[in-house]
Amino acid sequence: MVQIKTDKQYKAACNRINELLKVVNNNTPTDDKDYLELDLLSDLVADYEEEYYPIAAPTLVETMKLRMYEMGLTQTKLAEMLGLSAARISEIITGKGEPSLKTGREISRKLNIDPAIVLGV
Repeated sequence: MVQIKTDKQYKAACNRINELLKVVNNNTPTDDKDYLELDLLSDLVADYEEEYYPIAAPTLVETMKLRMYEMGLTQTKLAEMLGLSAARISEIITGKGEPSLKTGREISRKLNIDPAIVLGV
């Protein structure tokens, strides 16, 4: 089985992918040699990154801040939405406090955040 084994190989593969992205587009046939090379290298790079550069699951605080940004919410508006005080929201957002189970449920439902993220699992 072919795989990327070193960081040097990984960087070379990434550079080649960038070169191929300049010539492969949506109209490129799937049996084109450049398309096939790009597809294979992309899989190899993805496997290497998964093993050596894993992406950690987002924290509740990070996810809440992202949702607040996406929804255009301030901490005050979020507090009103969840029926909490601004001080309590501040504690949760700064990581100084954990939401109760009831609050966690509301955060999950009203901000559309996966319950696993809310529970930290």
